[in-house]
Amino acid sequence: MKKIVLFAAMALFTLTVSAQARFAYVDFNELVMLMPEADAARAQMQTAQKEANDTYQSMVDEGQAKFNEYQQKQATWTPAIKESKEKELAEIQNRIQEFSQSIQVELQEQNQKLMEPIQKKALEVVEKLAKAGGYTFVFDTSQFYYVDKAACKDLTPDARKELNIPAGRTLETLQAELQAQQQ
Repeated sequence: MKKIVLFAAMALFTLTVSAQARFAYVDFNELVMLMPEADAARAQMQTAQKEANDTYQSMVDEGQAKFNEYQQKQATWTPAIKESKEKELAEIQNRIQEFSQSIQVELQEQNQKLMEPIQKKALEVVEKLAKAGGYTFVFDTSQFYYVDKAACKDLTPDARKELNIPAGRTLETLQAELQAQQQ
């Protein structure tokens, strides 16, 4: 009997707590991607990516030039010179592969380093708005398949204002900007 009373009390407590809970949602990805700071981070990453691509291409060009020389002159070289040139080509190929692998890791780390404070700032703004609004839970719309928007408050517009995101800027306009920059 005590178990039934205890279970009933817990159920009543859960219903009371959930009835008092206030829910909100936010599109966190939209906030982070559209923040002015994200534009600066993307510009830095584009510069780093271009430098990495230029370095990679110069290494490939050097390797191709050495390979072309090898193909043209190998018939006239002594076995020792030929072996030396083959080792040189293998070393160049290894350097290219090592660079390619390491630069990808470095670029990912750099991107994370640049995005971390941006994400932190966005999170702080969402938390500030949630506390000011008395919300118990704030859901990220990208993490859920369904959010009843009528039962929750959308904090995204308020967060956009706090983060100085221009009113007309959307993920679609950002995509168009990025495509225009690539061309």
